[in-house]
This record gives sequence, structure tokens and C-alpha cells, in this order.
Amino acid sequence: MATRHQARMAVVSLLYAYDLGNQTIADFSDEILEEKKIRNKQRDFALDLFKGVTEHLTEVDEAIEKHLKDWDFDRLGSIERATLRLGAYEIMFGELDSAVIINEAIEVTKAFGSEQSPKFINGVLDAIARDK
Repeated sequence: MATRHQARMAVVSLLYAYDLGNQTIADFSDEILEEKKIRNKQRDFALDLFKGVTEHLTEVDEAIEKHLKDWDFDRLGSIERATLRLGAYEIMFGELDSAVIINEAIEVTKAFGSEQSPKFINGVLDAIARDK
């Protein structure tokens, strides 16, 4: 059975594809999650996160942009942008403690992002959490 961490990693993959212009990725999300063996409760969790981020994309992106210091939102790497979107959404609309969400985002970034990404993700999401 998949973990929530694995579900979040799958959501980052979906958001990455979405960000690259594949707006129809939602139509294939069930198949993609099944391929990654994300089923049952974790599948529902992943789909809720993906749907939540895409439905609140403007609000989430505004929160991220507000806390980018000397950095342009459009210059963010797609993986970093996807991870920030997921983390910001969970901080803004979720029920988990912000520290847990930030830690999860850092772990996802370590798997997908560059060496400098975890520190960057931590700083931006921490600033969003302080605004909450």
C-alpha cells in the first residue's frame, strides 16, 4: 500500500505535467496513479490534492510569488514550482501542521529537485506558513 509521501510525489508529477502545458493530465490521473500503485485512500488523497491545487492555482501562485525574494516566478524550475504549489496549497487549505507539510515538501524536493532546492522550498513555504 502506498504512503501519503508516495501520493504527494505522484501529485508533484501530475502538477509538473500540468505546468508543462498538459492541461488534460487530470483526464489520465487515475491511470497514472494506478501505474504508480497509488490506490484506495491514498489515491483519493492524491486526487483531492491535485484537484485542490488546480482549483486554487491563482491563490496559491499569488502566495508563492509574494514570498519569492529576488526571484521571478516564471524562472522557477517546473519541479520546484510543482512542489511549492502542493506545499502552499496544503498550508493554506489543509489541516496538517505546517511543519509536517514543509518537511514533506523538502523530502519530495530532495528526490526530484536540484541540490539547492530543499533550502529554497523550505524558505518560501515557511514564509507562507507564517502568513497563515
